[in-house]
Amino acid sequence: MLEMLKYLVGSAGASGYGSNSTAEEVTQSSTHLNSITAIVTGATSGIGEETARVLAKRGARIVIPARNLKAAEEAKARIVSELECFDYSRITVMVLDLSSLNSVMNFVSEFEALNLPLNLLINNAGRFCYEHATSEDGIEMTFATNYLGHFLLTKLLLNKMIETAKSTGIQGRIVNVTSNIHSWFSGDIFEYLSQISRNYNNNNSREYDATRAYSFSKLANLLHTVQLAHRLQEMKANVTVNCVHPGVVRTNLNRDREGFLKDLIFFMASKSKLLKTIPQSAATSCYVATHRKVENVNGKYFEDCNEQGSCESNTKSAHLAERLWSASEIIISNLTGNPQP
Repeated sequence: MLEMLKYLVGSAGASGYGSNSTAEEVTQSSTHLNSITAIVTGATSGIGEETARVLAKRGARIVIPARNLKAAEEAKARIVSELECFDYSRITVMVLDLSSLNSVMNFVSEFEALNLPLNLLINNAGRFCYEHATSEDGIEMTFATNYLGHFLLTKLLLNKMIETAKSTGIQGRIVNVTSNIHSWFSGDIFEYLSQISRNYNNNNSREYDATRAYSFSKLANLLHTVQLAHRLQEMKANVTVNCVHPGVVRTNLNRDREGFLKDLIFFMASKSKLLKTIPQSAATSCYVATHRKVENVNGKYFEDCNEQGSCESNTKSAHLAERLWSASEIIISNLTGNPQP
């Protein structure tokens, strides 16, 4: 009850910020981002676009990867129009379909060809598939987009981030956007993984549970953070990874299915301050990506711009993270024909 009251009134936590803080507010001290290059997935609308806009406002060079280039160019135009004296060329739009492993590999090759540094990687893109769907690789679409694509993207960009941190002395930061819905998943995660990643066809549509699929993808994001944090520590890399829960906000992610009942629920939630605005929901990602208080913080779970313990404590099982990493590498290797180092 106390935590709910703190959330509703927006009480500041140890960081000095709370649930009512906005992305602009938490980055007011981050005026040093002119030398920073950030990739923000899912930046064509909603939380991702606001994250990209605020980072750009603080001086960062932004890369917006998107399936739909027109939507990405429109987002770029909106961001530039809101920022005075901002160099249009400091936002780069590139093609990326996270549900396609080939698209991820092509994006990384094209990004590396630009010879840009990479300081920040914000894995923000998310998808909630109400209906059964599969990726071009035959993987359940929610898992393919929310987790597997981001897993491969991060893995392929990691050396670039490590090299950038070494050459500039600026710590690299990876932010994985998850959700507290990860706790809703129940059952054997590897049995479920085998079901959605092997011969996943229309016969599975009768058993498809959209909420379970989404919660599993968010749990996978959390486990990814746990294992990557361990690996970065072992490598002694000057790069950190943390995950964030942005809060509940009405974005394109949950706007796919409309209806009176859903509209009524969102209306009541907004009136009771249970829903965040987009600037408030982007705050935690921006805080973790830029604030000096998060320097050297690794493998932690953040909500309302405050640390809520380790990602490992939120999953309660570190060995699951290691097993999921290995399973992910095997899936990618089998689908692409490229052995994963």
